[in-house]
Amino acid sequence: MMNIKQVLDAKDLACPMPIVRTKRAMDTLQSGEVLEVHVTDKGSIKDIPAWANKTGHEIVKHVEEADVLKFWIKKA
Repeated sequence: MMNIKQVLDAKDLACPMPIVRTKRAMDTLQSGEVLEVHVTDKGSIKDIPAWANKTGHEIVKHVEEADVLKFWIKKA
């Protein structure tokens, strides 16, 4: 079971705002906590994993439901 600490609704935001909002939200979490992110910007399918890889955070899960991309990111 994931320890989802916060859900970020970044739907209808254009690049780079989903990453900016994700970074801000991650800054409020403790190590090991999970942020659930909902986005509609198709660029995020590459941008969010690339950002997570660069910052050391882990993409625990990623799904696409209708037009919404959902990411679960575990803070390093």
